[in-house]
Amino acid sequence: MTFDLLLLALADGFSYAGLLFLVALGLTLIFGVMGIVNVAHGSFYAFGGYTAATIALWLVERQAPTFVLLGGLLVAAVVVGVILGTAVEAGLLRRVQDKDPILQLLVTFAAFMIFEDLQRLIWGAQPQTAAEIVDRLGNVELFDVTYTVYQVILIPAVAAIAYLLLRGFLRRTRIGKQIVAVTHSREVATALGINARRIGWLTFLIGAVLGALGGALAAPITSLVPGVGTDMIVLSFSVVATAGLGQITGALITALMIGVARSIAVYTMPELEVVVPYLIMVVVLLIRPSGLFTVAQARRI
Repeated sequence: MTFDLLLLALADGFSYAGLLFLVALGLTLIFGVMGIVNVAHGSFYAFGGYTAATIALWLVERQAPTFVLLGGLLVAAVVVGVILGTAVEAGLLRRVQDKDPILQLLVTFAAFMIFEDLQRLIWGAQPQTAAEIVDRLGNVELFDVTYTVYQVILIPAVAAIAYLLLRGFLRRTRIGKQIVAVTHSREVATALGINARRIGWLTFLIGAVLGALGGALAAPITSLVPGVGTDMIVLSFSVVATAGLGQITGALITALMIGVARSIAVYTMPELEVVVPYLIMVVVLLIRPSGLFTVAQARRI
């Protein structure tokens, strides 16, 4: 593998890891607070991407400036996250919050299948994209290798900003500290006067917006087709399982590891591209069944 090819693989890996991290971040945040593995999270990614592509194409037809197009991606993520997040949390998960985990899994899977059909009903089976944004931002050259600014700078920067903002929000704000309290013990937090139901709803919305943001950022560089949410949710589960459920910083490191490993496989052993993330997950879970970054907890009595 040449040096230029390695740089190209690393750039692609960081870009893909940024998208993967945003989706996995929302997924692990929801599980950490609500204790629910949300299969429908893949639908937030898909709807975020499709909505962003639709908004971007509408803005391009009206010759909107680049910063407006980028703002359209963010608007798409927020709108999809708030609408779908509220529908899933208030309409479904709130009713099965204290039920058997298998029932919770089945309910979110059913929601995912419904959203898949709704996605086909709205956008059909034709590929959707918003590549105009990538073209407008141009390219950057490093060591005689040319990269798109969108992939090598914008996506990793947005992922890093989302991580830092979420960390700051959880550590320094009153609501963030309440979310952390509910994560540690829902019963104790409720006894202390925290509205656990409201915190659960807010957390779910944040997670849904993050998932939709991953899809919105993928719209300019991905050909969106039916089933795109399935691929991303499976990969996101591999990130979350490898890092350890509920681990935010661990999800960042694991997403980078999986994203770079997958990208290197694309350039060196394409036949292993699909397998690499799951090989990493299997190896890690065989050694540390609770995940790389899970901290041992004292047993409750």
